[in-house]
Parts: sequence; C-alpha cells; structure tokens
Amino acid sequence: MIKKIDIEEIKKIAIQAGSKIMKVYESGDFGIKKKVDNTPLTKADSAANAIICQSLQQRYPQIPIISEENVQEDYEVRKGWEYYWCIDPLDGTKEFIKKNGEFTVNIALIYKDTPVLGVVYAPAMRKLYFAKAGEGAFLEEFEAEGLGVVKTRLPLIAQKDLKQKIVVVASRSHLSDETQRFIDDLRSSTKDLELIFIGSSLKFCMVAEGLADIYPKLAPTMEWDTAAADAIVRESGKMTYIYHFKFNIQNPKAETPMVYNKIDLLNPWFVVK
Repeated sequence: MIKKIDIEEIKKIAIQAGSKIMKVYESGDFGIKKKVDNTPLTKADSAANAIICQSLQQRYPQIPIISEENVQEDYEVRKGWEYYWCIDPLDGTKEFIKKNGEFTVNIALIYKDTPVLGVVYAPAMRKLYFAKAGEGAFLEEFEAEGLGVVKTRLPLIAQKDLKQKIVVVASRSHLSDETQRFIDDLRSSTKDLELIFIGSSLKFCMVAEGLADIYPKLAPTMEWDTAAADAIVRESGKMTYIYHFKFNIQNPKAETPMVYNKIDLLNPWFVVK
C-alpha cells in the first residue's frame, strides 16, 4: 500500500491546508471556541481539517482517517486497520493564537502500529519536513508560498559528543514539572546544556535536523500530536522511545519505541533521541 502513496500529493495537501491557515492567521479573526477538553479550536483548525480529510478521502478512499478534529472510531473498529491516516490539521493552536509562527500541519500514514510516512508543514516559517519509510527524511524551505528553493536530507548536523554539550528542546506552552526535572538531571551528565523552547511538532523536527539532541515529553500528548513528526524522526536515524523511571539515556536503543493505534490514543511519556 505505501508504495502507492505519492508523498508529493500529501505535501500538496499540507500546503493547501497551510495556505488556508495563513489566511485566517493574517486576518486576525480566529473565531476561538473551547472544546470539551478545554483546549482552543479556531476557524483555521476546522478549515484545515476539512481540506485534508476531503483530499485524502478522494485520493485514497480505502484508507481510514484519525484526526484530532473528527469523532474517533472505537478500538474494536480500529484494531483491524492495516493502514490509516493520523492527522493534526493545526498542531500548536496556542502558538497560532499567540501569533508566534510555531504551528504546523501534521499528516502521517500509520502501518499497523508504526508511522511510515510523515509530512509536517510550518506555513508561517515556510518549512516543510517529510519522510517515507526507506526513502529518508527531508526538509524543504520555501522562498514564497508553494515555491521550493532548498531540499536537504536530514539530519543536517551529525550528533556530537554529548558529554561536552547537549541541546534539549522542550515545549513552549506545556512544560511539565516532570519534564523540567528530567532536564535538570541531564545537566549532571554534560558540561554544557542548552535549552530551546519551541511549539508544536517542530520539537521533533529539530531533533531530526540535528539542531537538538533530545526532546523529552513527560506530559500528555495524543497520537495525532506526534505521528507525522515521529515518522520524520525515524527516517532521520533517530527514534521516539517510551519513557520510564529507569530510562537509559546513555543507550536509548535498549528502550522501547512508541507505538500507535492503541486502545487509548493518549501517548505515554516519551523521549526523542
């Protein structure tokens, strides 16, 4: 199935959704509402979701969809899926409302429990990250909307000696006490620790680029928050691991990768490295 998926089509869908998001962003008329879980919903979230879901249904009608803004299927239905789309039409709604540009369109294809294709588009930054299993991870930077100028394979920067310096990336709007303690503990294992705050799935992308060495998230997230960027991380040679109290930060490859399409779509705490 994945061989039949044209990632260029998925990139175009993400760009179309991003264009709609930017029209709302620039208008300043966000139409903010509160969802049941008390998180914000804007006109941009809804409009982008409609574009993505309708486009994917037209092109790939046989592949079911999970989106943050849709009603979710019961696990009894989902557990039989071989492939499905996992979408966050506007990741970083709080950053969108703050108008700091740190928000993304996230589209992932999941095979059973593993992300095998991901597109993350940051329209305000004119950056598009994408990956397909076995084909590598890439960054495209745009001079103007829809006009690609630079395509680079990830990572951009090879991992360095983490005993000398470690760059940690963390959530701008959702830094939990547990995550802060994890970061504080890291300071004892390196001479220099740099902490960068940024919104949305851009944190994953920074690890995939090599601009950050580690992204700890010891707080709640949902599968659609992580799936697309997780695919990019994996194709860049990194991984998203399930966190536990005795997590082996020196040898994370001994740890367990995060999985998808669980009974509960809530992610466990994780570490990207």
